[in-house]
Amino acid sequence: MKKLAILLFVFLTPVFFISNAQTITPKPKLVVGIVIDQMRYDYLYRFEDLYGENGFKKLMNEGSNFTFAHYNYVPTYTGPGHTSIYTGTTPYFHGIIANDFYDRQLKKVVYCTSDNTVSTVGGTDKNGEESPKRLLATTITDQLKLATNGKSKVITISIKDRASILPGGHMPNAAYWYDPANGNFITSTFYMKKLPEWVNEFNNRKLAMKYMSTEWELTYPLAKYVNTRPDKEPFEEDVFKEGKTVFPHSFKNLSEEQKLDDIRATPYGDQILADFVGTAIKNENLGKGKYTDFLAVSFSSTDYIGHDYGPNSVELEDTYIKLDKNIADLINELDKTVGKGNYVMFLTADHAVADNPEYLEQRNVNAGRFSPSNVKKAVNEFCKETFGTDEIVENFSNKQIFLNYNVLHNLKLDAFNVEHRIVQHLRHAFPEIAQMYTRADLENWTAYRTSPNLILNGFNPALSGDIMIELQPAYLFSGGKEATTHGSIYNYDTHVPLLFYGWHIPKQTINKPVYTVDIAATIADLLKIQEPNACMGIPLIKGK
Repeated sequence: MKKLAILLFVFLTPVFFISNAQTITPKPKLVVGIVIDQMRYDYLYRFEDLYGENGFKKLMNEGSNFTFAHYNYVPTYTGPGHTSIYTGTTPYFHGIIANDFYDRQLKKVVYCTSDNTVSTVGGTDKNGEESPKRLLATTITDQLKLATNGKSKVITISIKDRASILPGGHMPNAAYWYDPANGNFITSTFYMKKLPEWVNEFNNRKLAMKYMSTEWELTYPLAKYVNTRPDKEPFEEDVFKEGKTVFPHSFKNLSEEQKLDDIRATPYGDQILADFVGTAIKNENLGKGKYTDFLAVSFSSTDYIGHDYGPNSVELEDTYIKLDKNIADLINELDKTVGKGNYVMFLTADHAVADNPEYLEQRNVNAGRFSPSNVKKAVNEFCKETFGTDEIVENFSNKQIFLNYNVLHNLKLDAFNVEHRIVQHLRHAFPEIAQMYTRADLENWTAYRTSPNLILNGFNPALSGDIMIELQPAYLFSGGKEATTHGSIYNYDTHVPLLFYGWHIPKQTINKPVYTVDIAATIADLLKIQEPNACMGIPLIKGK
């Protein structure tokens, strides 16, 4: 009997270990997050006839296409947008309430990623004095690092600093962004002391100046651009000092310094980013290790061009046609280096954008511009007349009024009463204003995924102002220096594309309401790791 037991142990032990090994949960080799700055959902379909088969169309036709994805907060800006995608929560919890916002403690406006305790790596200017120190929540990239005890590699890349830094969270291997002062990709001492040799070699190619030594020409003959308005409108900016705003666009009137800066407002900004991303994939050996790696990429030129020319411009349509080719090239590169089916990709946007108000007015739509200075002037005059001082407002920015608590205390004024009297005055003074909430209105509530109050979800009790303002639909808080902007609660700013593709992603089109905060939860569920610590999203993909 004893002999039989020994024999059974000897023969069955290998079977046990083989069976146990086969139950290990499979994971992708690489996650690729793509964020396109200022992309409206409808661009997937408006420009579809001029897209190739291997870019946006491949993601739409072979992946999961969520056609009704929205942001669930305001302000819909770049900093909060990227942060919300990667943290799975809103500014209420993650603390990035705008790109630039007023800091009550410092008594000044601060940039969301500025950090003067770190230095530039890759340049001699201050464009690298950046870090994620103001980010209050963890990101999905942080969670991947924690889940693998730091063994996963996380690389984040963008033209914009904040669009690279915030997705990377607190512990990436590297975050790189473009420096318009020297045409290089740089980073900060928060991440490393010196650039890797492959980055130096890339920068030495001086691609920015090479691209800007050419012209911006249309991909197709102008007659094919039937999805946009004529290639000439008075509200478009003459970005390149040409004396015109029609194709082809020449850069010959720009200085070398201006060319390095303005490349961001051309499709060459996306191209140089794509070049750098392809180089990073190869040199960092992404997706080649035992643990899942993460590559976060953000294309930013779409935002600069959208602001300058508007969503109905030939310039914007041509930009997306060229970006489609960049996306196709990236997919092809990943298929070759990581292997088709070995990576999971998502594509979305950090916000969408409003139509140009002058364009709408020409078509009998109620629209317009509303200068923030109108509000500040009206409130100061009202406070002077009502409370005897025009120093009650400490700051007005991002559609938020910050009251000066010291002045209120010295004058023995009740903040609740002052807030509501200012709101009452603004309600009668400006029909352009649609909604207003005070701190007293919002502090007793907490943000959550399906809250219908987008202002509440974007309100941070410790950082936000005391009165929050939203304009009527199609009205922009803008002085008229740009063709259009974004930042509102309305669907033209909140409705963005959301595509998942690759490893364990089913082919499907879903039009139920989902939110960008669901992306981090979905990736966490696919990887079987803990979601970010303030995540309010839910998984959207049922893994195989």
